[in-house]
Amino acid sequence: MQHLYKIVFLFIIGFSSQAQDLLTLENAVKIALENNYDIKIAQNNAKIDATNNSLANAGMLPILTANLTNNNSQLNTKQTQGDGTVRELDGAKNMSLTYGVGLDWTIFDGMRMFAKKEQLDLLEQQGKAELQAAMLTKISDVYLTYFDLVQQQQVIASIDTAIVISNQRLTTAQNRFTIGKASKLEVLNAQVDLNSDKSLLLKQKELFRTTQIKLNALLIRDVLTDFKVAKEITLEQNIVFEDIKATAEKQNPQLQAQILSKKVADLNLKQVKGNRYPTVRLTSGYNFTRSEASLGFITQSSGQGFVYGVTASVPIFNGFLQNKNEKAAQYQVENANFLLEQQKLDLEAQLATLYASYQTNLALIQIEEKNLEIAKQNLDITLAKFKIGTITTIEFRTAQQNFVEASVRYSNAQYITKLAEINLKELAGTLKLN
Repeated sequence: MQHLYKIVFLFIIGFSSQAQDLLTLENAVKIALENNYDIKIAQNNAKIDATNNSLANAGMLPILTANLTNNNSQLNTKQTQGDGTVRELDGAKNMSLTYGVGLDWTIFDGMRMFAKKEQLDLLEQQGKAELQAAMLTKISDVYLTYFDLVQQQQVIASIDTAIVISNQRLTTAQNRFTIGKASKLEVLNAQVDLNSDKSLLLKQKELFRTTQIKLNALLIRDVLTDFKVAKEITLEQNIVFEDIKATAEKQNPQLQAQILSKKVADLNLKQVKGNRYPTVRLTSGYNFTRSEASLGFITQSSGQGFVYGVTASVPIFNGFLQNKNEKAAQYQVENANFLLEQQKLDLEAQLATLYASYQTNLALIQIEEKNLEIAKQNLDITLAKFKIGTITTIEFRTAQQNFVEASVRYSNAQYITKLAEINLKELAGTLKLN
């Protein structure tokens, strides 16, 4: 009997393997990366930031425009000449047409355009960091849900084992009742306990199915897709706090995004200060002109050629808005610095909390593994004694329940440890995305 439980567990898992397709963790991650809507939205946002990062958006390139102006009038006109002669014409028509190409290029604006370009570079990097954060968050959800299914699958196997034993107990009780060595009450108690185990199994299977639906939703596929998962939870047992902390300080996406936000605020202040300096623009173009008049010394004229010039403006006074804008931008820089320091503190606190949970549950795994071995041995001995009638049904049921509870605690300790491990890797930015 000492290997009965392992055999039953392997049989149950093996049978389900034939009925369902295996979904590996790697495949689940791959499907999520391809399908998840939140990840797709984050990818498009990153593309928008990359598209916006251009010399044109920074104001470094000239602007070329085509212009056309056509003015017409029809007036009753009366003109008095210098010699006193009066000329009159009703419905005099006048037309003025100008068209051409113009170029406007800002060549100096107090270095604001260079600060703007650097800011666009940082926003593109920030978009990539936010994409990485979105991917890590969703893939972490996939990891957690997947291993939740593994843990629930193990619980189902433990309950199935208990049902096998309960069936043996019922058969033994019926046999003993038949030969007159047990009462009908013993048979009824065995039947009630068996039904309780079956009820517990149904509830656990319902929870498993609900979690399957949750994972399918994360993968953006038919929520009713049935599948099986891995049999065991694999753990990494050599995570060092100082190493994971150092990695997180360099790679945590939220922290990196906040660092970039601080730099963006610095550049915004630089742009605001640039408004104190003069702005110089070059203008040029090639125009065609034509005009006609029904009355006057010149009834028709036309021309074409280059036009060019330089425009310079220097701000002198704008109602003290410049000083106010600089103060507001400086406050934004201070706020960005406060948020950065808070982000660092929050990250360290999360890492410390998760690492404490990770270490505690690693130790719990060893304890629960020993408890499970003891519970198995106790159940073997109790079952043997029950068959020969030297113990009560209550003692047997207690041993059986202790075995199931020990199995669940052992599986749960593994799962909680895995949760801490996954969350630590998510914060450190080292969670595998492929």
